[in-house]
Amino acid sequence: MADVDKTPGETNPAFLNDDNNTTAIAKATEAGDSSSASPTTAVQKKELTEEEKIEKFRILKNVVIISIAFMFLFTSFNSMANLQSSINKVEGTAALSTLYAALVVSCAFLPTWMIKKFKAKWTLCFSMLCYSTYIAAQFYPTVWTLVPTSIILGLGAAPMWSAKCTYLTQVGGKYAEIVGENAEVVIVRFFGIFFLFFQSTQVWGNLISSSVLSQGVANEEEIDELALLSCGVNFCPHIASSETTNITNLAKPPISKIYTMASIYLVCAIISSVIIAALVDPLTRFGENERMGSSTGKSGWELLVATFNHMRHPYQLLIIPLTMWSGVEQAFLGADYTAAYVSCGLGVHMVGYVMICYGVCDAICSITFSPLVKMVGRVPIFTMGAIINLGIAIALRSWTPHPDDVVLFFVMAGLWGVSDAVWQTQINAFYGVIFPGESEAAFSNYRLWESLGYIFSYVGSATYCMDVKITNVVVSLVFGIIGYYAIEVLERRGGLKKDDKNNVLTIDRLIKDKFFGGKN
Repeated sequence: MADVDKTPGETNPAFLNDDNNTTAIAKATEAGDSSSASPTTAVQKKELTEEEKIEKFRILKNVVIISIAFMFLFTSFNSMANLQSSINKVEGTAALSTLYAALVVSCAFLPTWMIKKFKAKWTLCFSMLCYSTYIAAQFYPTVWTLVPTSIILGLGAAPMWSAKCTYLTQVGGKYAEIVGENAEVVIVRFFGIFFLFFQSTQVWGNLISSSVLSQGVANEEEIDELALLSCGVNFCPHIASSETTNITNLAKPPISKIYTMASIYLVCAIISSVIIAALVDPLTRFGENERMGSSTGKSGWELLVATFNHMRHPYQLLIIPLTMWSGVEQAFLGADYTAAYVSCGLGVHMVGYVMICYGVCDAICSITFSPLVKMVGRVPIFTMGAIINLGIAIALRSWTPHPDDVVLFFVMAGLWGVSDAVWQTQINAFYGVIFPGESEAAFSNYRLWESLGYIFSYVGSATYCMDVKITNVVVSLVFGIIGYYAIEVLERRGGLKKDDKNNVLTIDRLIKDKFFGGKN
């Protein structure tokens, strides 16, 4: 069996706080650990030169501009997606399922190739244009328009998200090098800034939709059987009944209002791509060509193999359930909570206002959790998110929505926003720091498994009883948090085994060494 050593958890930069970083780095240096030279290693703080101050400002400028571009894009997409289960019950949910199926395929084939071919900046720009086709399809929402444009969007989404994560991780390491901070802290901070803008889209987008849709009310004649099923009348009688649900709440908004809303969203989606093209600096300025990943000269096929090969990493296998949970919880809120609770209890026009509450809580917590993690560590934050989601799931299982419970609708959404901020900021940052030098393969896996979580929820959105959906939510959460805790335990017990070349032993190698003594 090959000689192996263990990387102590205290010398793994992914699990360090600023206070103990200097000691850990010293230990790693004494042990001759070459991994200490990774992008996540901190350096001593120093007095900045004028050139370094300009470079620091330029990095921050790019982080903010990318965040603003995503804010414009997802102001349109998130809000439109939130309404699909209410205004386009069959076509809308079918298109969303197709979207994330296409995203899974895209994760496997496109991100590494596109980032290598077009670089991170132009991958972002071109991919954002794919979203515009889906928004345009809302002017004539049929299966034949929504599904094809959903495929286009899905194919563009994975490269876009991978390019964004690659960009933030790369400039985060560069920024830490310039200012002399712990790179993990900087990366988490940058993701926090990004998600502050990103989660605010729930405010702007839903404010637009609610303002537009509240101006007109549809007739009861537009209510169909599928709308009733979305409230669970025929599936889960405890969710809605003729005594608790106002039938006019299920009416589809006037088509003119939908056209107005779609026009505003289409403009926002196009603006996002223009912002990236005109204002963002190429990542090559910050060392894109020198980093590990698609810039290593590998062919597209070799990079694709690397993406799948990354699934052999023990941490990747353990983080898969939590990554899928991220998709499950977002899809549940956007498709099931909005349709089966808010639309039925308060009306379609109130979906946006409830989601604004969700977005505000999400945005505030996204920026708050970064310094909080630095103070108390990651485990308490992840645990808090899990407890909140579990508590809401239990409450929803026994709650019968009623128009008189207006405050409760907003409280549920707000708390869900708090927990979502945990998953969106911390899982993204977690990937960035535990897979140094493998950002594209790692983040491609992130989008792939998160997309499977979305599909898992959307496929059953129009058919399963709410009791079944809530059970699925709880099961997904439990498996996800167990996988995360396993990573933390492994680190505190010494970390993953490595070979004599300082490479982490893959899961098949570990099994081989365990049961066959490393023999061929």
